[in-house]
Amino acid sequence: MRLFWWTRVCRSRGQGEGTSRKMATGFGSLLRECPLLLPQNREKSVYEGFVTAQGRDFHIRILLPMDGQLKNAGIQCSWYLKKLLHGYHLILKQRLEHSSDLVSFMVELKTILELALKNTEELCAQPPPQYYSGLIGDIENLGWNKVLFIDPAFSTIRLKAEDSSGRDHQITLKLNSKYPREQPDCLIDLPIQFSFSWTPQSSLLSIHSQFLAALESLKEFWDVLDEIDEKTWVLEPEKPTRSSTRRRIAIGSNISLNIEIDPRHPTMLPECYFLGADHVVNPLKIKLNSNIHMWNPENSLLKNLKEILEVDFPSREALEKSDFSMDCGICYAYRLDGTIPDQVCDDSHCGQSFHQVCLYEWLRGLPSSRQSFNVIFGECPYCSKQITLKISTKKI
Repeated sequence: MRLFWWTRVCRSRGQGEGTSRKMATGFGSLLRECPLLLPQNREKSVYEGFVTAQGRDFHIRILLPMDGQLKNAGIQCSWYLKKLLHGYHLILKQRLEHSSDLVSFMVELKTILELALKNTEELCAQPPPQYYSGLIGDIENLGWNKVLFIDPAFSTIRLKAEDSSGRDHQITLKLNSKYPREQPDCLIDLPIQFSFSWTPQSSLLSIHSQFLAALESLKEFWDVLDEIDEKTWVLEPEKPTRSSTRRRIAIGSNISLNIEIDPRHPTMLPECYFLGADHVVNPLKIKLNSNIHMWNPENSLLKNLKEILEVDFPSREALEKSDFSMDCGICYAYRLDGTIPDQVCDDSHCGQSFHQVCLYEWLRGLPSSRQSFNVIFGECPYCSKQITLKISTKKI
């Protein structure tokens, strides 16, 4: 047996014998309600046996407290009963607190157990034959060429779709036995929430059509990202998904621009954040603030960034990634746990880059380093000039 619920209140035996007997005076009623649950001691403070629901017996052991408070009773049960009642913990606790005696609580427990068994059976129930025939008809109406995967139980279906720019997309549907009366759950790689209308008369074709409409509404957003991915060196994410709205673009050696694009307004000025040494980053910040009025929504986002920042982003055709990326000066790796070096020594003669976590560990181990709130001041491992690290709790 495994513990399901256990609360013990320590009392001397003599102090609580009267209250224990008082709680057990309804033994006759309990015997009628739960004939397989029997007292295990003379004081009738311990009961063990079985509680029956839907013709099935479940092992249980109940320890009544000596203080007469049923809410402090202990309940032990088998692992399977514990699993069945998982999710009903608060209800059981409430019923235990408000039940006047053990008999009334056992009635409540049997009611909850009946409900738990019913819900479990519904979840495990096999769909009727018309579920499969209807689903086959749905797929034939949609077209088998749009189906990428179906599991043996016909409960998971993955469909493919192509937007007007020729990009491939997928949507995964989780169906239950009540389909199509109940709408399926959708797993989808979009930067916005996908909401679709559904009625008992709906089908896979209707979901697929609404999916295509959602793809078309994001066409301009993906056009913007495709141009960036094709014409610049994207440092992060290494393998962007369709839902990714962020790009970290290389500008030069140890200097990059992180942009966050609004999927609804992809040609508007994105959120910009520069990463690099201050003496290189600050001039770019000044240009961004001074030229922001030049932003033209009619131009592509990449063209606007080039004109406002007055830079030419490194091209994949002219340069290799190694030309502007540098390994961490502490761990000597470029990628560490999915991140790349984003801290740079501000000295113009050094410019060494580091992973944030590596630099943090380095500075924390130096006796000369000092910290003020979330900022650590110390010396660069390479040039010994002052270096500052702002600690991000998400990365450290």
